Amino acid sequence: MSWKTSEKLMDTIRHYASFPATGVSLRQMVQFGEKPSTGTLFRASQFLAEELPIRLAHRVQELQTLPDGLNEMPSVKKVADWYAQSFEEITTLPRPNLVKDVRERLMRPSKMYGGKGAWLSEATPNPSIEEGQYNSWTGISQQNAGANNGWGSKNKFPATRRYFAMVDDTGDWPPELQVYNQKFAQTLHRIKRRHDSVVTTMAQGILEWKRKRQRMQIDNNIQSFLDRFYMSRIGIRMLIGQHIALTDQSHYRDPSYVGIICTKTFVKDLAQEAIENARFVCEDHYGLFEAPKVQLVCSPNLNFMYVPGHLSHMLFETLKNSLRAVVETHGQDKQEFPVTKVIVAEGKEDITIKISDEGGGIPRSSIPLVWTYMYTTVDSTPNLDPDFDKSDFKAPMAGFGYGLPISRLYARYFGGDLKLISMEGYGTDVYLHLNRLSSSSEPLQ
Repeated sequence: MSWKTSEKLMDTIRHYASFPATGVSLRQMVQFGEKPSTGTLFRASQFLAEELPIRLAHRVQELQTLPDGLNEMPSVKKVADWYAQSFEEITTLPRPNLVKDVRERLMRPSKMYGGKGAWLSEATPNPSIEEGQYNSWTGISQQNAGANNGWGSKNKFPATRRYFAMVDDTGDWPPELQVYNQKFAQTLHRIKRRHDSVVTTMAQGILEWKRKRQRMQIDNNIQSFLDRFYMSRIGIRMLIGQHIALTDQSHYRDPSYVGIICTKTFVKDLAQEAIENARFVCEDHYGLFEAPKVQLVCSPNLNFMYVPGHLSHMLFETLKNSLRAVVETHGQDKQEFPVTKVIVAEGKEDITIKISDEGGGIPRSSIPLVWTYMYTTVDSTPNLDPDFDKSDFKAPMAGFGYGLPISRLYARYFGGDLKLISMEGYGTDVYLHLNRLSSSSEPLQ
């Protein structure tokens, strides 16, 4: 039986969409997740049970009001329904009834900071984002921020809801907290799986629209909508992935990981792996005996706090582009391709990775097009396999024009950036800046 939305659900979604999202920094996520106990995880579930529906509601509203008939495309409607269904699953999950002293204890700060410093450090503004750049929220005054806070009371949170304090974890918690935590994590698992192919389904929706309208390119409105939409998806998946991992890690823990964040992400290992994957995909795609070589210059001890999955994704996508340019510029039957260089530098503020290829470069007038989604013609774009982005390494060599714009969003999400400098007739340098200070907030405000 297929799921259907209802008018009542849409009313609730509209209500939630009138609240702003609350940004969280990498450092806050790590400070919070270092000791994932039942009480602390329950507070996390409370925060997410309120934060995720707000973020999902914003997306549903925006998907339903897209201009130019884009909201009518079957694939776009499908994505809107997934978001609405996930919204419903979180908001209808029954909360446990807690006795008064447990409620009070959940609100008490942890003893491990002497009851004083238990608030997490403040998130700082994200340096890569102009204020409001990825913001679709124009709603009510900040004073009303925060929907029903989940304790049955209707008092409004102050404007900046904090991503939790640590909880006083001395003594045992009632079993229903443990049960709720498990149920909540299972719900998040289901939502994460449902949204696995959002990127490709959305891309399919844009294709349907382009074919119907006989458009070659998408305009700035749709471009900035896709930026907001995919940036928001990165944030939702980050919070969900982090919570699921913390729930699992309460049993077993690799000391360098807090959820999906690695406090010691070794850049050289990840870069080496991305190089091997990109070369493999390149050999496979062009039927080469050996892909162009890649030289890596990086200190083996260089490490910092980051989400390894994000870094792998960005490196793989940019390397794939470079290798493709090299092969297509020099011809598939060339004996010896020029070497692509990957150079990693460590500064106080940023870790920068430069990928330099000799793939012929891009004319200056085409550079803006590199950042547009679906930079392909209507006819040459294949129908996308909906399971395509379940695994990054099935990723086709040419992709469908999403590699660079989405990688840039990943970089900006934690305060970094991705820049491209080209020498037409020679090659291209891509600079990936990664912010190592890790206190900048998600780009939502």
